[in-house]
Amino acid sequence: MQSTIIDSSNIFGDGLKVIQMEETVVPLLTAHGGGFEQKRVCQFVVFLENRVGRLQKLVQVFEESTAKIVGLAVEESSEAALVRLISSDSKVARKVLEDHGFAFGQTDLIAVELPENTTSPLSAICTVLLRAEINIHSAHPLLVAPKLPTIALYVDEPTFAGQILIRKGFKLIGESDLNL
Repeated sequence: MQSTIIDSSNIFGDGLKVIQMEETVVPLLTAHGGGFEQKRVCQFVVFLENRVGRLQKLVQVFEESTAKIVGLAVEESSEAALVRLISSDSKVARKVLEDHGFAFGQTDLIAVELPENTTSPLSAICTVLLRAEINIHSAHPLLVAPKLPTIALYVDEPTFAGQILIRKGFKLIGESDLNL
């Protein structure tokens, strides 16, 4: 690490008190520079016609691939079902869905480990996001997590939400953490 001293008296030159500031150059923390590295998980929203065996077929094609299902939620209606699916490998999952003719959409979520240091971890997460005025559109637990129970959240502003949660001491989980 190197430091640089900035003498603001040279800048203002009007007899003001000399202010010295120290600037620390931080080493690179990510491939693209220091700062916040986005940790995201990819959610696929799969449209299934409401027929016997369609969900089983979807699960089976994933079990036969290297992309494992680590999060799953089903919303059913009389005509169709929406399956919200999180995989351990989004690139492989996309190919599996395309190869088997499933209609789907894709979106990024943030996944947050539930902290052990509180008796109401979900409330703590919701409170942090509420104070930052960030809406939670959907949430579901992950079936597999590196250490602690984890919840996946679809929020308005995932980058800002992630920064706020990290500042408040929460741990975010990324797709690379799900390859267990």
